[in-house]
Amino acid sequence: MSLPHARGEVAVAGPQGAFDGRMPAAPGDLRVEARGIAPVPEDARYGGPGRLFTVWFAPNLTMTGVFTGTVGAALGLDFATALAAVVLGTLLGAVPTAFLGTWGSQTGAAQLPLSRLAFGPAVVLPGALQWLSSIAWDALIGLFGGDALAQLCGRPFWLGVLVVMAAQGALGVLGYEAIHRLQTVMTFALGAAFLALTARLATGDPRLATATAHGADRAGAFVLTCAVALSLALSWAPYASDFSRYLPRSASRPRMFWCTLLGLAVSFVAVQALGLWGASVFTDQTAHGVDALLGGGVPGALGLLAVALAALCSNAMNDYSGSLALQTMGVRLPRPVAAALAAALGFPLVLWMHAADTTARFQNVLLLVGYWIPGFVAVVAVDWSVRRRARGGAPVDLAAEEARPRPWWPALVAFAAAFAAAVPFMSTSLYVGPVAKALHGADLAYPVAFAAALVVYAPLRLRARR
Repeated sequence: MSLPHARGEVAVAGPQGAFDGRMPAAPGDLRVEARGIAPVPEDARYGGPGRLFTVWFAPNLTMTGVFTGTVGAALGLDFATALAAVVLGTLLGAVPTAFLGTWGSQTGAAQLPLSRLAFGPAVVLPGALQWLSSIAWDALIGLFGGDALAQLCGRPFWLGVLVVMAAQGALGVLGYEAIHRLQTVMTFALGAAFLALTARLATGDPRLATATAHGADRAGAFVLTCAVALSLALSWAPYASDFSRYLPRSASRPRMFWCTLLGLAVSFVAVQALGLWGASVFTDQTAHGVDALLGGGVPGALGLLAVALAALCSNAMNDYSGSLALQTMGVRLPRPVAAALAAALGFPLVLWMHAADTTARFQNVLLLVGYWIPGFVAVVAVDWSVRRRARGGAPVDLAAEEARPRPWWPALVAFAAAFAAAVPFMSTSLYVGPVAKALHGADLAYPVAFAAALVVYAPLRLRARR
């Protein structure tokens, strides 16, 4: 992955041409980023850890998070219990994402390309899953953004989705710096919009969720609500260093960790708490609920615009990281073209989700696209730890790490074992594993997958090192 490049150099012809290319030179450089999975040279790095708060805060202020917050109430939990599940799940998912994000400044590499150190040629598997996941997330979030824009403009649903997808694809094409700058602005704009929505909800005297599930059913609902919240925060883990790879090596890693963690946790807990609080208003027709809650007119129009812009912010990151995942698989498609492709493929999936039971399809896609991530995180974290000890505290040298012989099959075995171990613990409307049934619908697939990958991979990796 290491390629010699001067700052801003144009991509050259040759086998690396699709992966290399022009980089943003400084904050505010909004020209198209042609750079793909090739690491960012140290002399081309810029920015500070504070950027990570806004880049991880704004994209989560979406109606997807609000809708997810209604799950606890729908499962029969009271407000306090459901909120506790949301906070716990969010923190459990945000910590690994924040940890992986600190690798960007140390390597200049995106997350999926970095996983090649552990997976070797088998990186094609997590790369394909990440690429498909980015398209699925386009649909999960574009569903609400397109609906809001369609209602705002009085146009058909499909046209609203098409406009949102085109706009997010354009941002994904522009790349890293354009996304960072947009998220900085949208942190304040969307933050104000959601505060206004919260204030309006408070004046309407919303009914707090009350418990209808008891005993073992209540415990199962708590775990499932926690799993849904965890899946939201953890879904960013395979993207983590994509948005820190331009930070200089001197950037404080503790500050990077905390800025990422706070950006994720504060935004996710806020929007899910809002959804839980207004569960009686925010049904699967969340755009209509926002318009009605704000009383229509100008406030309602601004609320719908905020929902559409929030979808744009989040999906631009999906398309950007999706383009890097596609290149990691070995597809020599220029990064801007790959980003546009991800946006285009998300469009029909949105229409499919909107065509029938939106609630069931939403929850199924949300959980299913993330079951592979815990095993992935465990594998790359163990591999990173072993390599760090081998370096003895020396700075990361990607060229040297890639040149060091290592077997890749332990990563693939552990990755497959993690998913297999998770299957009996899965709980969706499409499939409920036998253990999940016995646990009254509790979904423990995420922690089980993570633990299984650790148990299988750690001894194999340590043995391979010896």
